[in-house]
Amino acid sequence: MAFRLFPLRRSRFSAGALVRGLIATILVAGIAWGGALYAANQSIQGAKKTEDSGFDGDAPTAILIEASSGSVLFEKNADELRAPSSMMKLMTAEVVFNAIKKGDMKLTDEYRISENAWRKGGAPSGGSTMFAAINSKVSVDDLLHGAIIQSGNDACIALAEAMAGNERIFAADFMTKRARELGMTKSTFGNSNGLPDPGNKMTVRELGILARHIILDFPEFYKLFGEKEYTWNKIRQPNRNPLLNSMEGADGLKTGYTKEGGYGMVGSAVQNGTRLIVVVNGLEDPEDRATEAKKMLEWGFRNFETRTLIAADQQVGYAKVFGGESRSVKLVAKTPVKVMVHKNGSDKLIARIVYSGPVRAPIEVGQKVGVVKVWRSGNIAVETPVYAAEAIGTGSTMRRAIDGASELVIGMFRAGAEKL
Repeated sequence: MAFRLFPLRRSRFSAGALVRGLIATILVAGIAWGGALYAANQSIQGAKKTEDSGFDGDAPTAILIEASSGSVLFEKNADELRAPSSMMKLMTAEVVFNAIKKGDMKLTDEYRISENAWRKGGAPSGGSTMFAAINSKVSVDDLLHGAIIQSGNDACIALAEAMAGNERIFAADFMTKRARELGMTKSTFGNSNGLPDPGNKMTVRELGILARHIILDFPEFYKLFGEKEYTWNKIRQPNRNPLLNSMEGADGLKTGYTKEGGYGMVGSAVQNGTRLIVVVNGLEDPEDRATEAKKMLEWGFRNFETRTLIAADQQVGYAKVFGGESRSVKLVAKTPVKVMVHKNGSDKLIARIVYSGPVRAPIEVGQKVGVVKVWRSGNIAVETPVYAAEAIGTGSTMRRAIDGASELVIGMFRAGAEKL
């Protein structure tokens, strides 16, 4: 692949911040699979369902993601907030996984099943439960099995009470805080298990982000989602995920249903070394949920393949520097920039480097500067951080004065343009 760099006009992406979009744009020529990567001359906001995607499922909200790159292959109302039902248990599981990873909790720790957990989420509740006995002590390991495989509401409540004292505090101070740390800006939580609560709202996009994070960052725990059954209190229950028995390579993650949210599913499967994640929600029938998720995964495996646009540590562009001994700094991606594309090579790809700038000197090697975003046929497909490939020291007093005057003039022109 050959790369050419083109300076473009500045683009303002957020009020009050000067963001230079694609000061250096990547133009990939002669891509073997027949596509082309074009320079982006303006900001493209959001990601909508494409008219020529070749797929239009029946789920009111849906998204299909390639796990390794995070590339979005299909989406439909992906940012619409809905009740996530038991799919929300993924957030509770992640909080526990993270606590174990940090050393704040052990799999062997045992917690008591309170009367509240038993009545609200146990056998008397009539909902999904691991049938943990009231006042019994259950290990974190068993509670995770109960929450993930059996979708036990009692298991989730017991974990929440052990970590925070009660579910409300757990939802606010543990689940919401952790969701924000993971970049999930819209999700809200009212309890630990997804039982009906006005505070329980998630989008399929953020459920996909959460699933991808669990798969990539907690592989030792992710295997729980693929276990087909679990027995507790002498009661054997099968995993509620229908994909495990109906699709090659399926190994997770979670189903959910409430009257408010409808039937939903977060699923994942691996075929020929490629892992896809599907999220659907709002369906009216459990069979439709299973059919829709499987159909979307099969469509993705059949029609897409992974292509590397930029190799690891390859220069992808440059950013303007303020007050430095150099006017610009080279940028690289530490990991390969990969995107899923249609096998027929019909996709148009647009790449844009986005950063807040100019970047003030001094700049260290490896300093994060911004991101490179790649759009496929108008939908954002992947977003990868870019870093400084070189150190830039502070420039002379004269250099800083010239840069300061330049930015002042630019600011005056921008202010004038905004008044027009």
